[in-house]
Amino acid sequence: MITSKEFARRRKDLMAMIGKNAIAIVPAAAEQTRSRDTLYPYRQSSDFHYLSGFPEPEAVLVLIPGRAKGQFIVFCRERDRERETWDGYRAGPEGACEQYGADDAFPIADIDDILPGLLEGKSKVYSALGKDKDFDQRLMEWVNSIRAKARTGAVPPGEFVDLDHLLHENRLFKKPAELKLMRRAAKISAEAHCRAMRASKPGLNEYQLQAEIEHTFAMEGASFPAYTSIVGGGDNACILHYVENNQPLNDGDLVLIDAGCEYQYYAADITRTFPVNGRFSPAQKAIYELVLKAQLAGIEAARAGNHWDAPHQATVEVITAGLVKLGLLKGSVKKLIAAGAYSEFYMHRAGHWLGMDVHDVGDYKVDGEWRLLEAGMVMTIEPGIYIAPDCKKVAKKWRGIGVRIEDDVAITRRGTEVLTAGVPKTVAEIEALMAA
Repeated sequence: MITSKEFARRRKDLMAMIGKNAIAIVPAAAEQTRSRDTLYPYRQSSDFHYLSGFPEPEAVLVLIPGRAKGQFIVFCRERDRERETWDGYRAGPEGACEQYGADDAFPIADIDDILPGLLEGKSKVYSALGKDKDFDQRLMEWVNSIRAKARTGAVPPGEFVDLDHLLHENRLFKKPAELKLMRRAAKISAEAHCRAMRASKPGLNEYQLQAEIEHTFAMEGASFPAYTSIVGGGDNACILHYVENNQPLNDGDLVLIDAGCEYQYYAADITRTFPVNGRFSPAQKAIYELVLKAQLAGIEAARAGNHWDAPHQATVEVITAGLVKLGLLKGSVKKLIAAGAYSEFYMHRAGHWLGMDVHDVGDYKVDGEWRLLEAGMVMTIEPGIYIAPDCKKVAKKWRGIGVRIEDDVAITRRGTEVLTAGVPKTVAEIEALMAA
């Protein structure tokens, strides 16, 4: 659990970065309509949660370094007994201060009257410009209301700066409390994948394995999947973002499951590929073991001091050499890599940042160069090989085989920590688990 002290430290760090005579403004996520008068389950904006822990919609967070009456301000909904009877508890401005550490809080209905006064005279306004058009428009209206009073001495802000670069650089480096939550998310997700392996058998439907996965998430206190679960059997495993999950699982096919839970706002992201019937065919085993070899090479390269691209290049080298050995590619490995010939079968990168968002924030390049990996970063390593069912240039035995293996890796000063090691991934381990 992230403590109030940790949230306060995050705000303090950000305010130190934006400097004096500046203001940072962060809106809460909006509620989203699912159909007619029903809404999707609400999830707070990751940036808003990172700085406050405040879980409600219709809120705006404001940071003003050096403000005498308090540097952390929240605008939020007022308490409303009738609406709370229907929709649930609201903290109100008093709760924003008492429970979430705000120095000052106001009803959201009063923001048009109060926020222009907080903006007036500030040299810089930090906001995530371009993400929310409606909020950008409101921000401009507040600024224009100050400009309209220029003859009376009102001074509008002098500069607008994108907040994301500073805030997301902080989010990229995970503190011990965050890593603890990510380990828990990884553990729950690992248990879910093991459950799906044990449950798998010919004749089930893809959605039934999805149900096994998401049942474990819910039973272990992870209210949401971190993203839409992918359960692709047979040819569907060759579709990278397949989410229909509505086809039968056939004897002799592989099934690829890419699924992870979100636990207290932190995501896990695991992919495992295994035979529906519990036994790999020789062709499936050959492709699978090549992907696993590539993944292990990628994990080995994911070390502090290496650049971000090093794990990807390690996987490309292993996969290209392996495809040549299996006869799926022909020619010099070095020339094939230079030509990108592997991309017909391995068309994505080896990973991404992981944290509060499954594709988490943080720059991959700095000044045009791949950034160096540092302790505190968390990334996925997820190479794959996907041989389209209609790929006539390869032997029939390979067609329709799709394999991806993905783990979550924390960069440490001593090397790497594989957070998702609780799911078996060797051929022998998978077959033994499924046989049991």
